[in-house]
Amino acid sequence: MTRSVVISGCSGGGKSTLLEELARRGHATVEEPGRRIVKEELAGNGAALPWVDPVAFARRAIAIALEDQARAEGQPGWTFFDRGLIDAASALQASTGEPVLETFRHRHRYYRTVFLTAPWPEIYVNDSERQHGFEEAVAEYERLTAAYPEIGYDVVILPKTDVAARADFLLSRLPE
Repeated sequence: MTRSVVISGCSGGGKSTLLEELARRGHATVEEPGRRIVKEELAGNGAALPWVDPVAFARRAIAIALEDQARAEGQPGWTFFDRGLIDAASALQASTGEPVLETFRHRHRYYRTVFLTAPWPEIYVNDSERQHGFEEAVAEYERLTAAYPEIGYDVVILPKTDVAARADFLLSRLPE
């Protein structure tokens, strides 16, 4: 059984804050590929940005997610990913129509349960790395809530509560 767990869902839904809490509790965490790409591209005047070239961005996110997943293999304990391979594949499929998701039905699997953050307008904010609006974030969430089950993952929606309670909720749904 893989011990790599994806936390996905709506942009601005509290994923990064939850990952910080899990790291504070001693768990291994992996930063979102998209944020790393955006930081790098903005620093170097690159074009693989979701608002400039979403296809190049998604392809790069897939490559990074595969590297992240390979690095996490064999680590003791749970590793929590802020988004991952399926998010990037879903974005690429939405942009190009290529049946990318099916590629990952049986390969490069994460733990069978994926935890999603629902749209939460009260905490949603834009920043230099998140330039899309709340409506686009909701559309992304809807795409992901369909994509994960489509390729065999169980989805659990995280409650809209404080970060400590959210972390407790998530951890209580994982086997020891």
